[in-house]
This record gives sequence, structure tokens and C-alpha cells, in this order.
Amino acid sequence: MNTKNWKVILILSTSPLFIVLAMVVSVLYGVKDIGIVTIWQAITHFDANNVDHNIIMTSRLPRVIAALLVGAALAVSGALMQGVTRNYLASPSIMGVNDGSAFVITLAMVFYPGLSNVHMILLSMVGSAIGAGLVFGFGSLVKNGLSPVRLAIIGTVIGTFLSSIASAVAMFFQVSQNVSVWYSSKIHTVNPDMLILSIPFIIVGLLLAVSISKSVMVASLGDETAISLGQRTKWVKIISILSVVCLTGTAVALVGKIAFVGLIIPHITRFIVGIDYRFIIPCSAVIGAVFLAFCDVLSRYINFPFETPIGVVTAFIGIPFFLYLIRVKGGEQRG
Repeated sequence: MNTKNWKVILILSTSPLFIVLAMVVSVLYGVKDIGIVTIWQAITHFDANNVDHNIIMTSRLPRVIAALLVGAALAVSGALMQGVTRNYLASPSIMGVNDGSAFVITLAMVFYPGLSNVHMILLSMVGSAIGAGLVFGFGSLVKNGLSPVRLAIIGTVIGTFLSSIASAVAMFFQVSQNVSVWYSSKIHTVNPDMLILSIPFIIVGLLLAVSISKSVMVASLGDETAISLGQRTKWVKIISILSVVCLTGTAVALVGKIAFVGLIIPHITRFIVGIDYRFIIPCSAVIGAVFLAFCDVLSRYINFPFETPIGVVTAFIGIPFFLYLIRVKGGEQRG
């Protein structure tokens, strides 16, 4: 067995340990530190009159579960996008997917404020598809528009445009404060009911990604090679889009926009396990989940005792990484 396979086995076999560690650390530390015994008591013998028990069960536990799910969802979305498009800068935050979701959610909150959680998730998915469609549509109309750097620029411009329209609409209808949480992430105030509803959607998205992981590996070699190997590239792209829309749309509906997870994690995973997407996708899910959970813990201490949006932490890490990729890899699409 080669080194890469051993690394895959190590990551997947130790993933429960790191996930549990992330959950314990997240529940233990914050504005109010809570003892490990109290956590165990809250889980096994919940007391509604105990303040610490309520903090654990209604705030910190849902928060870390949301961080784990969203981290996995965004990381896998980024891996799929990078594999299918052969674009090393592809990610939900750069290619307009997050912005499209937040844009449609803003319109829904303004014009249909009484929408249920499930409708909010479905509309967020529609927004994801709209955002990605606009970016890749404009990219296909511009000369060399699908090259990594130019597509990233187009994605940034369209994302800013959508955000600006959403902000203007929110200000006009005086709901700016309610809408702002979708653009700065609201993982610290995650809705437990929305969290429970989001789990099946994220699981479906992850299963779709895993089911086409072998095909994404072939697609990453280029359309001509994939077709010569007998792959139905159209269906691979359709299923990939469905998975990305499902994962990203649900993530944004649950906690708002969080940038750069889908950019950073697939590259780190590819460096560790190699270029086989049968390994990249599940390992990205694990690494992305743990990464975002620890970013959430770190966000509590940047401006202690006040909360810092988790997107600030991921941006601190992601922007230098983004610039590094442009400098090292240049602007050409991977062949």
C-alpha cells in the first residue's frame, strides 16, 4: 500500500477522534467556560433549570454541529468545483454560489418574511444555482473568461453586484439589521430547528458527491480525455452542480456566508492524499468540518468577550492562500 493510501486511512480512521475533540473544545470554551463534568451531565441528565445545561444544549452543541456540517459541505463543494472545472481557484465563495444564495434569501426576507425554514433552504439553493450560472455564463462570453484568474474576477464582480443590490433593497425596506447576519455569518446564533432540517439536505449533497467521486477524477483530466474513456461528462457536471447547490445552499441558509473554506481545504487535502477524488472528497469533508469548528472556537477570542464573525477568521487564512495560489500557479486553467 502506497503512502497516499496510508494517509487516507489515517485521516478517515482518526476523523471520529478529531470530530469529538472539536466538539468538546467548542462546548468547553467561550465567554463562560464550562467543565467537562457539566457537559456530560447536560447530555445524560438534562436539567432545564440549570443555566449551564441550557447553554450547552441550546447554544454551544448546535453551534459546533453546524460548524462541522457547514465546514464539510463547503469543503466538498469546493473540491467538486475544482475537479469538474479544472480550475484551482474554484470555490463557492469566489464563483458566486454563496452570493447568489444570500441574495435570494435577502429578497425572500423582504418580500416573503413568513417563509418556513424548508422554503428558505430551497430558495437558498435556487440562489446558489443563479449565482453560479451568472458567473460561468459571463465567463463563457468573455475571451479566456473561464481561466482561473479571470473567472475569479468575474465571480468577485458579480458577487459584489448581487450583494450591493441586496443591501440596497434591505435598506429601502428597513430590514438591513436582519439581513446583515447572512453576509457576516451567524453561526453563533444558529437556529436549532433549522439545523435539524438542514442535516438531511447536507447528507444528500455529500452522498451525491461521493457517488460521482470516481467520475470527477476522470473529468479533472479534461473533457476530451473523459469522453475518450467513455464518460458521460454532461451527467457528471449535472450531478456535481446538484451536489454543490444542495450543499452550499443549505450551508448559507443555515449560517450565512462563510468564505474560503471551499478554496483552502481541497488544496490541503489534495496535497496530503493526492489527486484521486475518491479520496479527496471524503477527506475534504472531514478536514473541512474540523477546520471550521476550530475556526469557530478561535473567533470567540479575537475580540473577547465579544463574538467575531467566523468569516473574519477564514478570510485571514484564505486571502493569503488565495494570493499564494495566483502567484505560484499563474492564471492558466489546469489541463
